[in-house]
Amino acid sequence: MPYNMILLVEDNPDDEALTLRALKKNNILNDVVVARDGVEALDYLFGKGMYADRDMSVMPHLILLDLKLPKMDGLEVLRHLRADDRTKILPVVILTSSKEEQDLINGYSLGANSYVRKPVDFSQFSESVRQLGLYWFVLNESPPRV
Repeated sequence: MPYNMILLVEDNPDDEALTLRALKKNNILNDVVVARDGVEALDYLFGKGMYADRDMSVMPHLILLDLKLPKMDGLEVLRHLRADDRTKILPVVILTSSKEEQDLINGYSLGANSYVRKPVDFSQFSESVRQLGLYWFVLNESPPRV
């Protein structure tokens, strides 16, 4: 059975808490690793820095990636992911409050699998997370881990 961990890349503590609460509320009980900036996300994915000792055979089933991040923005993180054979096919959902059309275009151009705007209202946000979980963990056929 594939490992179904989620990597949440989110610098805003309130949005992190809302996302974790929405996952739990919708019975999406997958393990969640939180990276709070772009550099930490890449360190986790490539086993560097404080993650140098992590089991690299365990990769996330899904990455929820915010765009506006400290140290390295989400688009740059995505660029690095898609340039490396180890991570180029990992599913990445951009989960952001950005309404910039250029962010949407750049996200898809760099290989995002989906782009979801965070609703301000918690019930709408919770419903978005429920639908993400249903799609990515039940309906979607993920590529095999190699």
